[in-house]
Amino acid sequence: MIKCVVWDIDNTLLSGVYLESGAELPDADRQLTGVLHQLAARGILNALASRNPPEAAAYVRQQTGADFAAVECGWESKADAIARIAAGLSLAPDAIAFVDDDMLERAEVAARLPDVLVLTPDEAAEAPDWPQFSPAVITAEARRRSQLYAERRCRQAAAAQFGGSREDFLRRAGTRITIGPAGPGDLPRLHELSIRTHQLNSAGQPLTQAELSGLLAAPEYAMITVRLADDFGDDGLVGAAITTGNGASGGLAAPVPAVSLVVSVPLIMMSCRALGRGVLDALLAWLCRSAVADGAAELRIPCLISERNVPMRLALATAGLRAEPASVAADGRAVFSRPLTGELPRLPDWVTVE
Repeated sequence: MIKCVVWDIDNTLLSGVYLESGAELPDADRQLTGVLHQLAARGILNALASRNPPEAAAYVRQQTGADFAAVECGWESKADAIARIAAGLSLAPDAIAFVDDDMLERAEVAARLPDVLVLTPDEAAEAPDWPQFSPAVITAEARRRSQLYAERRCRQAAAAQFGGSREDFLRRAGTRITIGPAGPGDLPRLHELSIRTHQLNSAGQPLTQAELSGLLAAPEYAMITVRLADDFGDDGLVGAAITTGNGASGGLAAPVPAVSLVVSVPLIMMSCRALGRGVLDALLAWLCRSAVADGAAELRIPCLISERNVPMRLALATAGLRAEPASVAADGRAVFSRPLTGELPRLPDWVTVE
């Protein structure tokens, strides 16, 4: 799925060249303006990368009425600009499409960033009909995605000016993490997370709503949701975990009859918007502590080993989970585990368990 489209300005979003138009600036391209808004309504971000001064971006914003999650205006390489946009939005290159009328610009981006989907303006006009731009489910979070990234920019700016530690900033920002049981109304968002998450996904494969519904109904599993908010905005449902085995209830329901002293977590997934905000660390701390409360002696989390989910594996290591070097199975997964004895990961005081 494409998560962000990076647009050129001249002869793309504008029907002319901004710096060559004199006093009468070019109008917005009506067809591509419609595409902008259509994609935004599906939860796909829009960004700008253009060889223009910053005023050109402000003009395009005014003419199109669109909100851009990132803007790179200048005379450097557009491949570099797209790489900065991807890093700033915590997106992998294969989640990005780039639209430009200039063949040489497209060729350079295709050569240096081969995972980026490179399009002409005519192709971009047809893109809303393509499967990469057509999510099966459009959730409330998806419709608010541009707003959420605007709030993220404000949060990052405040964090850059803050002189204390990350934990001090999270507390100053009024961070609120809520862990609780999933319900039927959460299934569309959980399905969306299973498709969109890669960096913070232990299983590495999507789940249909039917599969999620079956897991929610199965007595041997517990499905846990994580919600995130702070004084900058409400991110809604940003993560989930599925547990099974002794202690699977996590204190949220009557415990499953003990058949072993192990809690297994076949799936943890979390939005990249939660990176750096202590959410995954809090979830892992809660999983350890709730398993202990239900009588388990060990926590096990199978995790796919891939280049994309390094942040997930780092979080597991921080929570004291380790995988044996030779434990990677044929399907590319390793089992991260830790005994539930001694000092457990700390659960921050801004976490609420429902």
